[in-house]
Amino acid sequence: MKRFTLVEKILTIVLVLLLIAAGTAWWKTAPTLQARKKTVAAVTSTDLVDETTYGTAQRLSLLAQTEDEQALSQSALRVADHELDLAFTAALRDVEAHPPALNSESGIIQGRIAKSQALLDADQQRVTQLTAALAQAKTAQKDAIQDDLDLAQSQLELDKDELDEANQDLVDAGGNPRLQIETMVQEHNAQTKAHPVAPAAAAPAAVLQNGSLGKFKAWRLIKKKQQDLDDAQSAADQKARALGERRAALAGTLDNTKGSISALSQHVKTAASGPASAPTPAPATASAPRSHEDAAALLGQTKSISADQKILTMLDRRIADQHQLGRIYRQWSGMVAAEAQAVEHELLLNALIIVVIALALLFLDQWLQRLLDNPKLDRRQVETLRSITRAALRVVGILIILLIVIGVPSQFGTMIGIVGAGLTVALKDFIVAFFGWLVLMGRNGIRLGDWVEINGVSGEVTELGMFHTVLLETGNWSDSGHPTGRRVTFTNSFAIEGHYFNFSTSGQWLWDELQVVVPAGSDPYPIVEAITKQVGEVTAESARQAEQEWQRAVPAGRGKTFSGQPGVNVKPVVGGVEISVRYITRANERFMLRAKLYQSAVDLLGGKPRSQK
Repeated sequence: MKRFTLVEKILTIVLVLLLIAAGTAWWKTAPTLQARKKTVAAVTSTDLVDETTYGTAQRLSLLAQTEDEQALSQSALRVADHELDLAFTAALRDVEAHPPALNSESGIIQGRIAKSQALLDADQQRVTQLTAALAQAKTAQKDAIQDDLDLAQSQLELDKDELDEANQDLVDAGGNPRLQIETMVQEHNAQTKAHPVAPAAAAPAAVLQNGSLGKFKAWRLIKKKQQDLDDAQSAADQKARALGERRAALAGTLDNTKGSISALSQHVKTAASGPASAPTPAPATASAPRSHEDAAALLGQTKSISADQKILTMLDRRIADQHQLGRIYRQWSGMVAAEAQAVEHELLLNALIIVVIALALLFLDQWLQRLLDNPKLDRRQVETLRSITRAALRVVGILIILLIVIGVPSQFGTMIGIVGAGLTVALKDFIVAFFGWLVLMGRNGIRLGDWVEINGVSGEVTELGMFHTVLLETGNWSDSGHPTGRRVTFTNSFAIEGHYFNFSTSGQWLWDELQVVVPAGSDPYPIVEAITKQVGEVTAESARQAEQEWQRAVPAGRGKTFSGQPGVNVKPVVGGVEISVRYITRANERFMLRAKLYQSAVDLLGGKPRSQK
């Protein structure tokens, strides 16, 4: 067993550590993203005004594609913007009516602000006095007064800077919520003015995209958009409930506050009883006197209650806006769901078409196989037609399915040219082999079972594929023809780049040879005549059929004739005379015929007569 080297061990450890780090980071980032989404969707307690409603509407407006979706997105933006304006106004009124209590840090900063404001007022008064004195001063005194004025103005600018710094520190410490809200309003107005919301151009519908793959991607985007709309609807409903709870709490507080103030409760009872039952007011002299401090406190309480009443009204309007946003998002989600259903219908239709094409190709292949099994057709022609039709059906089926899955490219001609050039260079051998297969399938090609010679290798064709040809090697065609047991594979490019020999016609005719040696001292002529006669009688039918097939293999009008009659060659050799008789026979019958002819020759040489069979 091979052991790891030191470098391989170090590389393995590094890869394992990287895998652990990547997995840990992936695991930790997933909940972080979810928590971030929840934080954005929820109302945070640290923000004075919740702007998530408008941010959600603005984000969803970028997803609108059709004209109907854009109309709904614009409506959602208008309602969200109106709700945000109400939230800003309510927050300002709430801060004015109920100033927040200052913490220790804010109290210190407030003291700095009061001190800076006092110094600013004193310096401003001194600048005013010096300016007036400079205007009335004599010429000799103007220089001294001017120096004092410049110093006072410099001190005034310094006081302004200190006051601004203290105010900013107070804002950072949360002690000036009014200024914070005003800053948020200014930022929102500046953003709205810099990036006005305008309806975008209508994008093409997802169902019009090409190919099942494009439709599937569009379907995923549509489902994600639908989920975003459902989340926005849930957030709007949840915020409406939260505002409703806040309104109920504020209304209860207002009722309790009004009931705790006698003047206001008496006013409410009088208004509820009506003018007919209103009691006669007591004389002014009879009423209990009210001090100035009590009157001021009652006025402050009345203003606070009035501010809360206005906030209550704004809460009602904000709740209505949230309900309206929920309805808009619900309608938009239903529209997107219908669009997703349409895309799903297209995908199912494409899947149905692919299944139908596959079944049609399967049945057509079976039908062609039964059709080509007609015994009247030549076996080699059947194999050729079967190979061609099966390959053609597969190529056509794959192309149609790819067009359905991927779709027709917009630049189809350019893409075909580029892809064709690249494939020509990269798959040159396969392309030449494929065209060689087409040549071999032609009239002058080869068939299964033919005896051929390719690149000096002779044998029987046992497999003829689209890219390669397989031979069962038998040695030279004129030898005994016994298989060597080796399967030799050639790429079909030899049909174009090289040459091949086919020794078979439709009947696989081969010339075979019978060699007999007549001993010295014997008359060879009677034996030659007898052997020639015997071979001619045995091979007469085969010669006739071979001549007919060879004649059909040559184009008509050539005037070419072929002869299948046996040929005899006599030559002297050491020890006698050699008689060679060449005759035509079928490839699958030559061994049996050769044995029969040799037996007859042996009987003739031995003087034993043979009966005619």
